[in-house]
Amino acid sequence: MQLVLDQNGQKTLAADVRVVSAFQKSTTKTVKGKATTEATVSVDHWADKSLKEEFAELRAAKNFKAGKDEVLTFTAAMGETVKVIGLGDKTKYKAEDLRKTIAKCVKALKAEKFTSASIDLHSFDVLRDTAHAAELIAEAVGMTDYSFEKYLSKKSEATLKEICLTGFEKRKEAAIRNAVAHKALLTESINVARDFVNEAPNVLRSTEYAKLVEADAKKHLKGVKVKVYTKAQLKAMGMDMFLSVNAGSAYEARMVELTYEPAKKTKNTKHIALVGKGLVFDTGGYSLKPGANMMNMKYDMAGSATVYGAFRAAVLMKAPVKITCLLGITDNAVNAEATMPDSIVKARNGKTVEILNTDAEGRLVLGDVLDYACDLKPDGIIDAATLTGACLVALGSQVTAALGNNQKWIDTVLGAAKASDEYMWQLPIIPEWSADMKSKVADLKNIGTPMKAGTATAAAFLQEFIKDDIPWCHLDIAGTADGAGHLPYCPAHGASGLTIRTLVHLLMHTK
Repeated sequence: MQLVLDQNGQKTLAADVRVVSAFQKSTTKTVKGKATTEATVSVDHWADKSLKEEFAELRAAKNFKAGKDEVLTFTAAMGETVKVIGLGDKTKYKAEDLRKTIAKCVKALKAEKFTSASIDLHSFDVLRDTAHAAELIAEAVGMTDYSFEKYLSKKSEATLKEICLTGFEKRKEAAIRNAVAHKALLTESINVARDFVNEAPNVLRSTEYAKLVEADAKKHLKGVKVKVYTKAQLKAMGMDMFLSVNAGSAYEARMVELTYEPAKKTKNTKHIALVGKGLVFDTGGYSLKPGANMMNMKYDMAGSATVYGAFRAAVLMKAPVKITCLLGITDNAVNAEATMPDSIVKARNGKTVEILNTDAEGRLVLGDVLDYACDLKPDGIIDAATLTGACLVALGSQVTAALGNNQKWIDTVLGAAKASDEYMWQLPIIPEWSADMKSKVADLKNIGTPMKAGTATAAAFLQEFIKDDIPWCHLDIAGTADGAGHLPYCPAHGASGLTIRTLVHLLMHTK
């Protein structure tokens, strides 16, 4: 689907359907000394005056209250369909509401088999910033226009080919065009990440995943350096903790390192490292998952797809910071050589780890990769991982957990989430939880007290691999990486693409 600008209105005249908004407007009348408040419908913000006149003459308009998500459909004088979308009280309408409204609208237009549509941008400029309204609409359209039908014999027919934005001043066209173009790069990268997460695990083996990331980066990300580390190289680097997860696999582990530097790099340019957990499938190893829990374990690489999607978008949008993106990729399988519970391995930083549960494997991969990231001396590190089921218990499918070692850095990440309208909540790492990760026979153990603060103790384990006091923030996306059907711009099933917007906002606004 294409999203285009139509400043002169030519495409609007040819569109199958025109979309405008209406607000509820409260008016106060005083009759015999008694004040009463009435809700009326406001369409004063429509760009097309003749359309306003047509609306005023409609009998159906008399019963239209412009409540949130209320829709009035009528046929205009030129024969085109017009949809009036109710937004409710304008004073309570926020940016996220606009994303949701447009997403629902796009789905409805698709369901009704329209081929082209026009959106009156001015009528949806709820925040009095036309370029920002265009950004939000572009974001909603790009994220909603996604499906994973690669393996369906009969694919859905994509009838809606074009949406045009109209109803804006000529002097604002350049800013609007730039805003829409940037969001197209963002949503394209979100959908690339979704494709990776949704891919079948018998296709997306660790070796194949690394090849696909490398190929995508070389094709689309000009100037980015890509290095793919083999199992032998990881062994030489001392990543035995990472490789303990790969021990039972028929496919070699990989670590992908991608590096971007801005064109105008100076000695003051910040360097941010992104680290992602890339478990292309997790059986639990010898600590085998029950059958019901093993379904959808292809999503266990969503952390790596999330940070790559954010890296990809930030590079295309020419972020002002240096970015290193590190993906730790393997599966967790079972064979005669697989790591057994009670095994002890040495991590890259020299600490020994007692592996009590082979299903707590993501932290073993991340620990070695985080240690490597610290050697690059970044100004901040963010890792993303579908790390713990406990996160789902604590925060459900709606909220990402954030934990770390530096409050200022955590606040920066949380601020980016708030600016992106993505839910994120900080959980603490207290000394008692760090103590809970100590082993009696090794330096550390890979699980804490069962059923006790599992998300936080996992983060406490990861903190053991952060050195030189580098600011670090861990994002547990176990609940938010998939199944975000509560958001109309996310698929009802499969990869959500959430958290990428937060990371991109941070990368684009770090100075």
